[in-house]
Amino acid sequence: MNGRTTFGIVLTVVGVWIALHLLGISLGPVISFLFPLILIGIGFIGLRNNSKLIGGLFIAVGAILLLVKLSKLIFVLLAIGLAVWGISMLITRRKYR
Repeated sequence: MNGRTTFGIVLTVVGVWIALHLLGISLGPVISFLFPLILIGIGFIGLRNNSKLIGGLFIAVGAILLLVKLSKLIFVLLAIGLAVWGISMLITRRKYR
């Protein structure tokens, strides 16, 4: 990608972002989930370019941020799983009586 193409992409992204902001559409929640994924991607690029320390650091920070963002979903799925497991234990216990 040459400099002109990169500059065109940057101008387009900034223009769309400003237009969405003026229309009252916030991209904050979307970017808050994309940022950890971007960090993980940069980390993998670092690992592929033989920069193990920087790549590993970016992957670790991105993974921690992603776990924080998804913690509510993880705990809800864990609670549902525990409830299903408990119900299945009650059902199988009654069959053998």
